[in-house]
Amino acid sequence: MNTTINNTILSSMMTNTGENINNLSQDQPLLIVFLRHFGCVFCKEALADLKAQKNVLKNKGVGLVFVHMAEYEVAEEYFQKFDFDNVLHVSDVECEYYAAFGLTKGRFSQLYGLQTWIRGYELNKDGHKLEMSKSLGDSTQMPGIFLVKNGVVKEKYIHKEASARPDYEKLIDCCAL
Repeated sequence: MNTTINNTILSSMMTNTGENINNLSQDQPLLIVFLRHFGCVFCKEALADLKAQKNVLKNKGVGLVFVHMAEYEVAEEYFQKFDFDNVLHVSDVECEYYAAFGLTKGRFSQLYGLQTWIRGYELNKDGHKLEMSKSLGDSTQMPGIFLVKNGVVKEKYIHKEASARPDYEKLIDCCAL
């Protein structure tokens, strides 16, 4: 499933530490997680799921990079809540990288369909509270996950619904060291 993303795009994706995604993907496979807005219960679920996968990622030699729509300082607060103190992340307030990776704004049914409401209600009961604020990101943006190695997308997961829950371990198995 090799998909090429323009290397100019990957090289322009600068992390919070000043490194670009293209160069980082030459050193090790990267799981690039494009998050929904930080106030979204499904974004919080994804962060909790990935927190539980930290050792799996490390043991398989796969790096983790989040892409979000908030300013770096806002993102750091959310990452710390999920024990991601030194995680690499890219701020994409204008959603340019989301678009470059083919991630679109959600249709009404993707964002507010019955399955989304049911899962959202359950997650809210479990403590993942919905928050709305423009500073947390665009609430209509759909998420996605890409496994990039040597500047090439080796695997991807494009959410069909905001409530979709990917199998992260299955995604990284294609490129584990």
